[in-house]
Amino acid sequence: MQISFVGLLVCAGILLVGYFCRGPLIIGLIASLAFGATAFMTLSSLGGSSPLIYTFFAVLLVTAVATRRRIWRDLGDVFGKIRPLWVLCSLMLYAIVGAWLFPRLFAGQISVFVQSPTRRGIVEAALVPVSGNITQTGYFVLGGLTAIALCVLLLQEDRIESIRRGFLLWCGLHAGMGLLDLLGKLAGAGDILSPVRTASYAMLTEVTEGGYWRIAGANSEASAFGGGALTCLAFCYTYWRKTKSRLAQGLASLLLVLLVLSTSSTAYVGLAILSIPIGLSIFRSFLGGRIDKDEILIIALIALAAATALSIVLYKEEFFAPFVHLIDSMVLSKSSSASGQERLYWNIKSLQAFINTSGLGVGLGSSRASSWPIAIASQLGLVGSVMMLTLLFVVFRGMGSLKHHVDRETNAVVSSVRACALASVVSSSLIGASADPGMFFFIALAVISTTRANARRNSRAAAKRALQFGQPAPFAPI
Repeated sequence: MQISFVGLLVCAGILLVGYFCRGPLIIGLIASLAFGATAFMTLSSLGGSSPLIYTFFAVLLVTAVATRRRIWRDLGDVFGKIRPLWVLCSLMLYAIVGAWLFPRLFAGQISVFVQSPTRRGIVEAALVPVSGNITQTGYFVLGGLTAIALCVLLLQEDRIESIRRGFLLWCGLHAGMGLLDLLGKLAGAGDILSPVRTASYAMLTEVTEGGYWRIAGANSEASAFGGGALTCLAFCYTYWRKTKSRLAQGLASLLLVLLVLSTSSTAYVGLAILSIPIGLSIFRSFLGGRIDKDEILIIALIALAAATALSIVLYKEEFFAPFVHLIDSMVLSKSSSASGQERLYWNIKSLQAFINTSGLGVGLGSSRASSWPIAIASQLGLVGSVMMLTLLFVVFRGMGSLKHHVDRETNAVVSSVRACALASVVSSSLIGASADPGMFFFIALAVISTTRANARRNSRAAAKRALQFGQPAPFAPI
């Protein structure tokens, strides 16, 4: 085991900022997710696995909750009020058993794609137990335990302000480091953020595409930065629309620019997908005569950008040729490229593994896919997929009609966290290699579930007061 001094230094800095923001563990956990290539140690015994710094904060949070005096009473209260946690625990248990059992049960009968133990890269090999069964299952279980720990904290005390500050800090760090990375490359300084990249990943940071520098930020490659920018943009845009926050508006604008300049096909396709509900929402407001000034601003900016682009093309026709070539190579022709064909083959082999195991799966961490839904099916099987879909429905549903029983700020934060998690799911569905939905998903699950539980409590209290004064009781959804 090798300790990373730089990784620990970054952890200390985040803890200090979190302390001054009055939420060191919650804010620290969320903010640490901006450092996608910063590890605090390297585990040689597990094939050189290097846990990122967010795992340090997740372990701290789980430990702090587990050592509370009333932990068993708190857990009873949480599991009694938040039923999706039973599904989460069942899925965690199934993932642990499957990661140990299925690679041994189907050993040598199925070919899968795994990380090569001797060289960096993905190779096709016969199914056998690998170190990924331990590491990927560990990350998944840690995410589930973090969700339970957050439920304990959020159910006992109103910490929605810590959630808000944590996500805004994470968005600011992600955008700031992306901007620094781009400016450093344009100035000829190269990868100025290389000191914080302490993970044992293959770092594809000083790469160009179509004459454009690829933005990696504090991540290992442009696709990871693009996926992170997409999730940040979803949070900031939703929070801006809900609260009219100038900070969120500024961050959303900066993130949109960086996302366009990132040269990430994941970011481009994800942005196109997420633009559909936004466009439908604006169109619905227009038809209903309820369009507000922010929606008018969005339409005006789009029209201005289109008019500017048209004017430039009329003045100098070849001006956008490099960008058109970039879009063609990164999006339109991506599926026909060697990388696209390789990733397609990963997905085909993963689906074959699902069929060949009769829907049981090969076990978490046993294989590599290029799409999160396919990774779930191949690694967790039919049973695990159903449980994961149940949790995904909880996140997708959000507050629903219960939003009327919480204050506007709480509803805005919960809606923004939900949008962030769904954007993360979209990004993972495009390039996700593992069945682990990621820490954003588990945080959103905890925030939404506890807020719904608190809203139901507020609804029952309102109904009780209404009955005492002889008024009709408000409807309280389950």
